[in-house]
Amino acid sequence: QGPLEESGGGSAQPGESLRLSCVASGFAADYDVMGWFRQAPGKEREGVSCIKFSDNTTYYRDSVKGRFIIARDNAKNTVHLQMNSLKPEDTAVYYCATDDDCFEDVGFGGGGEYWGKGTLVTVSS
Repeated sequence: QGPLEESGGGSAQPGESLRLSCVASGFAADYDVMGWFRQAPGKEREGVSCIKFSDNTTYYRDSVKGRFIIARDNAKNTVHLQMNSLKPEDTAVYYCATDDDCFEDVGFGGGGEYWGKGTLVTVSS
C-alpha cells in the first residue's frame, strides 16, 4: 500500500455515476489539500477538483462543475469524488494528490506532493 490509495474507478455509460475514493496515510495525511487530477490518452494531466481541510474550500474544473462533487472525511483522511452525469470526455486515469494549497484553477501550490497510482474511469456506450 502506498501513501495514497485510490479506488472506485471502472466503466460507466454516459449519464451514469461513479464515486472515487482516496485514502491518505503516513506523511501524505499531513497536507491541508487533497484533490483529483486526471489524464486522458494523449492529453496533459489536468486538475479536476480539490478541497482544503482547513476551511472546506472546494474548487472544480469548469467542465465538471455541476456534475462532480468533492468531499473529505477528515477523520479517515479520505477524499471522495462523486461523479454524476458522466460523459465520454470524462474518460481518463484519475489521480489522487495532496498539497499545502490549491487555487481556483485547480492548481496545487506545490504541484502535488504525493500522488496515487491512478484509477481508470471509462465512460462509453
